[in-house]
Amino acid sequence: MLHATDFAENEYQDIYSGHLGGRTLPKFVIPREPSDPRTVYALIRDELALDGNSAQNLATFCTTWTEPEIHRLMDDCLGKNMIDKDEYPQTAEIESRCVHILANLWNSPSGARTIGCSTTGSSEAAMLAGLALKWRWRGAGRPNLVCGPVQVCWEKFARYFDVELRQVPLEPGATGLRPNQLRDHVDENTIGVVAILGVTYTCDYEPVAALAAELDAIQADTGLDIPLHVDAASGGFIAPFVQPELEWDFRIPRVASINSSGHKYGLAPLGVGWVVWRTADLLPEQLVFRVDYLGGEMPTFALNFSRPAGEIVAQYYNFLRLGREGYTAIQRVCLDTAAHLAGRIERMGPFTLLYGGDGALPAVCYTTTEDAGFSLYDLSTQLRIRGWQVPSYPLPPDRQETVVQRVLVRHGISRDVVSLLAQDIRRGIKELTGVSPKRPQVGFHH
Repeated sequence: MLHATDFAENEYQDIYSGHLGGRTLPKFVIPREPSDPRTVYALIRDELALDGNSAQNLATFCTTWTEPEIHRLMDDCLGKNMIDKDEYPQTAEIESRCVHILANLWNSPSGARTIGCSTTGSSEAAMLAGLALKWRWRGAGRPNLVCGPVQVCWEKFARYFDVELRQVPLEPGATGLRPNQLRDHVDENTIGVVAILGVTYTCDYEPVAALAAELDAIQADTGLDIPLHVDAASGGFIAPFVQPELEWDFRIPRVASINSSGHKYGLAPLGVGWVVWRTADLLPEQLVFRVDYLGGEMPTFALNFSRPAGEIVAQYYNFLRLGREGYTAIQRVCLDTAAHLAGRIERMGPFTLLYGGDGALPAVCYTTTEDAGFSLYDLSTQLRIRGWQVPSYPLPPDRQETVVQRVLVRHGISRDVVSLLAQDIRRGIKELTGVSPKRPQVGFHH
């Protein structure tokens, strides 16, 4: 007959019958003693299982699937601090190569004299671009920045760096800033205009070339020379591959800088963004710090300091691994998948498409018809039962009375997955409109 002491002597190990398996882990104080790593890993992993499934998170733009080689590169770089360019000179070189690759992708005229940097994401990149705009401005009053419906990072920039954010309300039927709205909002204290290539709310592109042309006309009439920054957090890795003829980038002389997110449609893991300036003189020298690098100097410009190198290396891996043809193939499949979903949603009846994945980001945005008989908020709840995370929210002013639902399609979201989503949307509609056959309420059914 075995006793408890015999299990200890024979080193019987089971994470759930060990000393941690039978009690609650401390939540807000550090434990007194160390614990077995397998046990701690298993218990934390169990707790994380309560999170939503990232593969079913159709609200996020961020990459949720990567190749195994990227996982290995991330492990190799786990101990490397990106800011230590003297200690990790080759990683610094890879960062520089990525900047030049993006400058070329975005048709920079600067060639080898391109200047830009990596960041923790497109939000930090946007703030750095905004700082450059503010430092170049030479007005006498309070500086202002003009934009349409923007991501919250621009609101943070304005508050943190004391800039008035002039968010232009949406016109009826519009999904973003329109050129005819600019004259009423710019003045001698405007540090720049932000154009969005992939509006967060609707996923459509703002007309960058038309906005630039209007700023050209304003300069001709008033003398105001207002730079244009393109927030291409999502579209910067879509448009060059599937719409190379679309002029939104440095082909437009008024575009001073561009930011994008490597961990969105750039397909890198979370934690990397990019900002590139048209020419080096558009980044004020006072903002740039210089560190020793291979016997010379390396310019650095960042709000953040210590950060991991793995995401930058992973971005470089994607550039080499996929090339233009690979990125194009992936983004086209995502667009086709979004268009397929848009078609199925439109045929369901109670929806009106605002954006159907045709020409901008691979996404679908829709609202309900007046006679739908249910709210999109309730539909989001129905979909959550099946694990789908699909956001519902009102549009920005002056279209806040319109509530929309948005589905993002990214690498790793297959045609089969969106077909399952479409089935669950249809099932949710039936539940909400009382069309489903009434069944006895059963707690559990075998």
